[in-house]
Amino acid sequence: MNIQPLLDALDLQEDATRALADDLRAQIDDLQTRLREAETHLEHLAITRKTVTGLADRLPTAAPDLPEHPDYPRILAAFNHATGPLRAKDVCEALGHELQPKNVEGTRAKLKRLVKLGILTEADTGTFVRRQ
Repeated sequence: MNIQPLLDALDLQEDATRALADDLRAQIDDLQTRLREAETHLEHLAITRKTVTGLADRLPTAAPDLPEHPDYPRILAAFNHATGPLRAKDVCEALGHELQPKNVEGTRAKLKRLVKLGILTEADTGTFVRRQ
């Protein structure tokens, strides 16, 4: 009985299995490298989060976006130049609007919106100041 064909078949299987094992080792090395990179990135992100949260109380708060009406920047300019609280009529005059009830009420509504946005405060009923 000749066992040489059986040994040749075993050699082929050994070579194929050895090649597969080498390929798997290479994949494992690549995956370990990628894992180390991902873990390093996670550590950097954790450090960044800790830094940002540590500085968060020192960062200035962003002013809320103003509504898109052209009077709002002009209203804020009037408050920047004011030395004390302003009433809706005072702001109407500063904007150059006629002191008609519809203009005063429209300005008062805008002032109330600025209070809701946290930009102004209502010092007393009907008087508004810039929030510090």
